[in-house]
Amino acid sequence: MYTNEKLEEIKLLDQFDLGSTSSGLKIHTHEASEETIAAAARLFEKGLTNHVDGGYLTDRGIEAANHAQSLMRLLSD
Repeated sequence: MYTNEKLEEIKLLDQFDLGSTSSGLKIHTHEASEETIAAAARLFEKGLTNHVDGGYLTDRGIEAANHAQSLMRLLSD
């Protein structure tokens, strides 16, 4: 089922730079929305990132981000 929570996770996965393994995300709790903070925590719980507030993608996270970014490109055309 498509939920707002999953859409927030996809939006975060779309922000990762897949061209660089040394590039991660840092979710600043004083700037980010509650939805973004929660999405980052869920990605961590699912093993897609290495830190609760973003961090780097795991191998599984790289695969998920590739799919998310491919989908976003397809929908943008």
